[in-house]
Amino acid sequence: MPPASSYILCVDDDADDLLFITSALQQANAALRTAVAYNGVEALAFLEEVHRAHQLPSLVILDINMPRMDGKELLTALKKDARFASLPVVVYSTSGAGVDRLFCAHYGVELVTKPNTYDEVVSVMQYLYSTLNSPH
Repeated sequence: MPPASSYILCVDDDADDLLFITSALQQANAALRTAVAYNGVEALAFLEEVHRAHQLPSLVILDINMPRMDGKELLTALKKDARFASLPVVVYSTSGAGVDRLFCAHYGVELVTKPNTYDEVVSVMQYLYSTLNSPH
């Protein structure tokens, strides 16, 4: 489990995508910690554990298409649970479908379409990291 300092939870069933995301986040800030989960069930269990320790992540980056509990189901569960409703979430998916954008907008989260190259992933992660650290 990451230390109490700021960290990001990345939820994706694709190990290569997780590697790209975590590597790109490290490029954005070498001190930034990441935690990973491979589906919504794992992510929810992780969040429940870190909530008890008062160590929620600063951001959740969430894929839509995953086994067991997909990203939409997880996002719905997070927003309905008072412990997690205020967690910043970004949906990071290959889908750019209008229905998925509307779903994300309904919950007030941004949908970022996964880029095709690693350099583009780095740019997206730098953007997400900068928005995380900008004044709200």
